[in-house]
Amino acid sequence: MHMNDMERRVLKSINTDSVLEYLQEIVSIPSYGGRESSAQRNVAAKLRELGLNVDIWDLDFDTLRSHPGFSMSIQREEGLGVVGTLKGTEKDRSLIFNGHIDTVALGKEENWRHPPLEGIVVRDRIYGRGVADMKGGLCCAIYAAKAIIDVGVKLKGDLSIQSVIGEEDGGVGALSTVLRGHIADAAIVMEPTEGKVAPAHSGALAFTVEVSGRSAHACIREEGVSAIEKFIILFKALRDLETRRNKGIDDPLYTRYGIPYPINVGTIQGGNWPGSVPESLVFQGRVGVIVGERVKDARRSVEEAIAAETDPWLKENPPRLDWNGYQFDSANIETNHPIVEKVQRAYSDATGKQAQLEGMTYASDMRHLVNTGGVPTVLFGPGDVRQAHTSDEYVEIEGLVTAARVLALTALRFCGYEEP
Repeated sequence: MHMNDMERRVLKSINTDSVLEYLQEIVSIPSYGGRESSAQRNVAAKLRELGLNVDIWDLDFDTLRSHPGFSMSIQREEGLGVVGTLKGTEKDRSLIFNGHIDTVALGKEENWRHPPLEGIVVRDRIYGRGVADMKGGLCCAIYAAKAIIDVGVKLKGDLSIQSVIGEEDGGVGALSTVLRGHIADAAIVMEPTEGKVAPAHSGALAFTVEVSGRSAHACIREEGVSAIEKFIILFKALRDLETRRNKGIDDPLYTRYGIPYPINVGTIQGGNWPGSVPESLVFQGRVGVIVGERVKDARRSVEEAIAAETDPWLKENPPRLDWNGYQFDSANIETNHPIVEKVQRAYSDATGKQAQLEGMTYASDMRHLVNTGGVPTVLFGPGDVRQAHTSDEYVEIEGLVTAARVLALTALRFCGYEEP
């Protein structure tokens, strides 16, 4: 490992028990369904405790709605933005650590072996809603900054920690943060990347389709038209579209994935009685936006696939398609950008292993930093997205420690520093 004595001192000062204790604290504060303010106030207090300059503000949803990048499918009565800044001694390069405090809902608690809001440690893992996506990453950023402060190192450039809301349903918190002027020379979003460095992520669009049928008594079902049977036709059309959209994708950042840009049907509601032919069905889905693809082109591909169906009933009774859910653009930066290289080198030096570059198939707040704020950004954080949005969500403790060490080392090298 190629680190100097000061870098080793900073990394050594990262206390695993303290990281876990604070992660347990914020996991215990529910932050789903649009209720993130209590957790945000907790993070703001923590950042003040470390001595950072903290900006906390109320989001103006009415004003944000007019921005083309606005998306918020969960209605909120209030929302708070939180940014803590460790001021640099000079006007050197500035860096952002960005993490979202909101999580998805708990789901059925009986499916959890460990309580979802307690942060239970079992051997080498910690379990709880948000530990991977992404309160764990946010904790790593906070304790990376704390290590720098505790050792007495003075960064030359500013280091900011952004705690944002609403990422899961569109990223309204990150959008507000960028529009408030919280930008820098580079940023790291601590999404669960399995410790890989991601200079790109796909976009995602949610859609709703209403399918009409004609009701009839089940005993004469041939005289009715089943909306469920018509849905099956549309489902196959979307699967065929998925195949076409992913055919020929040769981006080296996505070689691991057989379907880097999936189309998923997530909910179906149809019919109202076992003895009746269903006259209506509503389904909701998500389409992955290819890196560099315009959102309107991704939408058009779905619209054309549905409209192209030759079934006579669907031609006479076209399904109604609405884009009324979340909207995430894709985002990417050059793989040789300095922030990519800094994180790669920090990972290699902190772990003794070669860092891997990979694109992420999920969307994130990186897009607001890159596309709206003009901030070169990478994704890097602990955990695996396969453990997110599910019962018994967990993150490996070793992954948390590694992420905190890499973040601290990246901040030292990107921002520059003066030794005490």
